[in-house]
Amino acid sequence: MRKSLQHRLLLPVASLGVVGLVLTGCTGGGGTDTGNDLGDFSGETLEVSGAWSGAEQENFEAVLAQFEEDTGATVNYTSFGDQAATTLGTQIEGGSPPNVALLAQPALLQSLARDGNLIPLSDNARAAVEDNYSESWIDLGTVDGELYGVWFKGSNKSTVWYNADLYDQAGAEVPDNWDSFLEQLQVISDSGFAGISIGADVGWPLTDWFENVYLRTAGGDMYDQLTNHEIPWTDPSVAEALEVLAELFGNQALYQEGAVQRTFDDSVTQVFGADPQAATVYEGDFVAGNIADDGNSVVGENALFYDFPAVNDSEPAVVGGGDVAVALVDDEVTDALMQFLATPEAAEIWVPNGGLTSPNSNVDTSLYPDDISRQIAEALTGAETFRFDMSDLTPSAFGGTPGQGFWQIMISFLQDPSDIPGTQQALEDAAVAAY
Repeated sequence: MRKSLQHRLLLPVASLGVVGLVLTGCTGGGGTDTGNDLGDFSGETLEVSGAWSGAEQENFEAVLAQFEEDTGATVNYTSFGDQAATTLGTQIEGGSPPNVALLAQPALLQSLARDGNLIPLSDNARAAVEDNYSESWIDLGTVDGELYGVWFKGSNKSTVWYNADLYDQAGAEVPDNWDSFLEQLQVISDSGFAGISIGADVGWPLTDWFENVYLRTAGGDMYDQLTNHEIPWTDPSVAEALEVLAELFGNQALYQEGAVQRTFDDSVTQVFGADPQAATVYEGDFVAGNIADDGNSVVGENALFYDFPAVNDSEPAVVGGGDVAVALVDDEVTDALMQFLATPEAAEIWVPNGGLTSPNSNVDTSLYPDDISRQIAEALTGAETFRFDMSDLTPSAFGGTPGQGFWQIMISFLQDPSDIPGTQQALEDAAVAAY
């Protein structure tokens, strides 16, 4: 029988005691005292921009409302949707950037910083970040030795989702390493269901497979070098990761046929729909939304997940994404907001409402609204190594365009995982052309 959810939640995670930036004293605005003495900024107005709209915007505006109560400042939030670079570029050129922007692309943070448009964190804001975030998140917000970013929201793309009913029926268990993962997929396949469903009509899910395996086999430093094309895709470390993937992709008894024609959404339905054909699907924490939309399975009941398995005794690692707060105006009230966003108290306003996975290690995880979101957050903050999705960091011609580059070459590799040198050379040729 499978391991219980309670057992899995006892996996080692980072210390989560609330030991972050807790400053005593009265609040400047005369509102609720959260323990953050950020100063009195009555009469000051800040403009904040981000991609969030709808429920996410409402939840973030509740966070900003607490800052208003604490400091007396007024904060206006505007959503720029998916037009962050264009909108901010126009505002900067016009001399009216927002005080703070939340960005989903580290490359945009780096570009804005190197162009001199961002304000480095103050000593107090930096101290808050160093108290509350792991080194991986600090590095992601750093450009040329200066820390600019406060990562307010994270996402975990190292989650493997499974239909617990089918695992029980097959007698499969939650694996704790790659070899066990393949063994359990075989157990499920022997029971009459496909071990795993893969949706690879476009290549991005396959790039996520590679990134997770590569981070575990090569480590964070090599991951960074490959991302920046400081080492070639013909490097032996890439061959090692592809060899691990070939153990799955080369064994068609383990995964559902038709992967190259199947969409990602359909791969989730094949596991959690009304007529499941497979027991497992790999992708990020957003799979929970796909399951809920389908309506035939219940997240936290028969729809569960486990962490992407360790490879060769690798330490816990997570590939993911997130939204980082950066300052574009150099004044005290902007600095106060950046300090506030770096505290666990700020995230804890949104966390109970759902929809936020905080990378802040000192957020009280008991506040998450359910076991699944808590497990996702603890895996994110407890990872020894976190790295941003590689394909999102590379030029779009290589890592983000259907029918070419990383996406298409990984589809070809799924179809023929025997030609590892040829796959490496194709990746290197595409990278040279794109970088």
